[in-house]
Amino acid sequence: MKHQHTEEKNYDYLYYVIGLFFGLLTGAVLEKGFIYIPIGGVVGLLTAAFFLKVLVKGREDK
Repeated sequence: MKHQHTEEKNYDYLYYVIGLFFGLLTGAVLEKGFIYIPIGGVVGLLTAAFFLKVLVKGREDK
């Protein structure tokens, strides 16, 4: 008897791409200077990582 192993597609990168994009966009909208664009990107990535690790992965445990 064989056990079939189905691979689940991993779409975690989408959270990081969306977080990076909107973080960069938020940094650009602030109009305080160009230094806020990469800072916004980093904050967006950190927010996406938090969302992915705490909120999305916590849903699988239930």
